[in-house]
Amino acid sequence: MAQFNPSDHPHLRYNPLSDIWIVVSPHRAKRPWQGQVEKASSENIPRHDPKNPLCPRAERPNGQVNPDYSQTYVFDNDFPALLPGGPDPPESDDPLFRSAPAHGHCRVVCFHPWSDITLPLMDVKDIRHVVDTWISENVALGKDFEWVQIFENRGAVMGCSNPHPHCQVWACSFLPNEPAVKERTQREYFAKNGQPMLVNYLEKELIKKERLVLESTHWVWLVPYWATWPFETMLLPRRHVLRLQDLNDDEKNDLSKMLKNLLTVYDNLFETSFPYCMGWHGAPTGKYLNEDCSHWQLHAVFYPPLLRSATVKKFMVGFEMMASAQRDMTAEQSAERLRNLPLVHYKHHGSQNQ
Repeated sequence: MAQFNPSDHPHLRYNPLSDIWIVVSPHRAKRPWQGQVEKASSENIPRHDPKNPLCPRAERPNGQVNPDYSQTYVFDNDFPALLPGGPDPPESDDPLFRSAPAHGHCRVVCFHPWSDITLPLMDVKDIRHVVDTWISENVALGKDFEWVQIFENRGAVMGCSNPHPHCQVWACSFLPNEPAVKERTQREYFAKNGQPMLVNYLEKELIKKERLVLESTHWVWLVPYWATWPFETMLLPRRHVLRLQDLNDDEKNDLSKMLKNLLTVYDNLFETSFPYCMGWHGAPTGKYLNEDCSHWQLHAVFYPPLLRSATVKKFMVGFEMMASAQRDMTAEQSAERLRNLPLVHYKHHGSQNQ
């Protein structure tokens, strides 16, 4: 009988954060592709479009005019999914027809005044303004809400309807599904092992070095052992940090450089403005600010959909929707491909833009 080889043979990997199993089928990466091909992302985006509601001096749908901003700009979402107030649904004794209150505050963060730029093409000092804005929003909204979700959907293939560089911040009066699971799994791990799960995990990854992509003084970027998306990654601080606002100044500066580098690597993979959904997960806020959350470790996750090229993406359908998540490349194979890419953006033709 042949000896098991994780690069050739299908197997399961456990995600201890989400408490799920992932099917890994590395042999399927060799199959030909005759499926859908996405339209390549446009490179001809005007720097300023007065009709673009995210641009400086532009009028938004609600009639408000944006200021002539020069760094980051934050405003309340004109079409929020959650509202600060409003009536609550009636309680029900029927376990099959349950509902609960859902209040919140939704904000939009414009990273830069130019529409034809993305985070990896921004100067590090401008990325630092973005980091500081994330922190200030997390602090301000976290005073009143249990969860503050900072997330960026980049690229039309990820549902981004506006090419202007921006992200969203949704503050919730409840713990959403994914953070609620991470709250449980990390708490259980800490109770059993006396150490935060992701702190322990990073210690072991730094020894193994199989899935590391980039390292800096304060941050490590890696492909998780349990990654689901083809080029899914996680960004972790080297020390134990609960929330974004707990980062010191050196860690913020280093984070700004790391974001530029890692997103440059993503863009260089297929020489395209790499689409992804990214978000920060840290200890809950609101009432949790007064509780012991030492089981948490701050981390960012990146979920890019591209599989084989700039125009072929991974579809989470069929078995993934009906049974279990599945990937074709191993995490180690993805990490190696990312690790071997240059840190100079393909648009810069050999000159580093700092």
